[in-house]
Amino acid sequence: MKVMSSETDTNEVHPLDRFECRSCGYIYEPTQGEKRRQIPPGTLFEELPPEWACPVCRSATEQFINIGPVGAPSGFAENLGYGFGVNAMPPAQKNLLILDPYS
Repeated sequence: MKVMSSETDTNEVHPLDRFECRSCGYIYEPTQGEKRRQIPPGTLFEELPPEWACPVCRSATEQFINIGPVGAPSGFAENLGYGFGVNAMPPAQKNLLILDPYS
């Protein structure tokens, strides 16, 4: 099974990394598995059966990209060092910074 490159790290895959379908945006969460196909929680993306496909659009696993674990900084790894430090923040911290005028 081919695993696409990571957006959050160089090409290193960590056990709890999530994978997003480039066709429809579905995110496979290893901590949740997939109930529809009886994939138990804790099943890593690399351990999915060879016939597994995106439950939304039926795309093959080759269409998925590694988006890292929950709470990882969003965006491309090479861009995380730019700006005023907000690029290295996880999405939840960015939302607080943008939405909370008193922070």
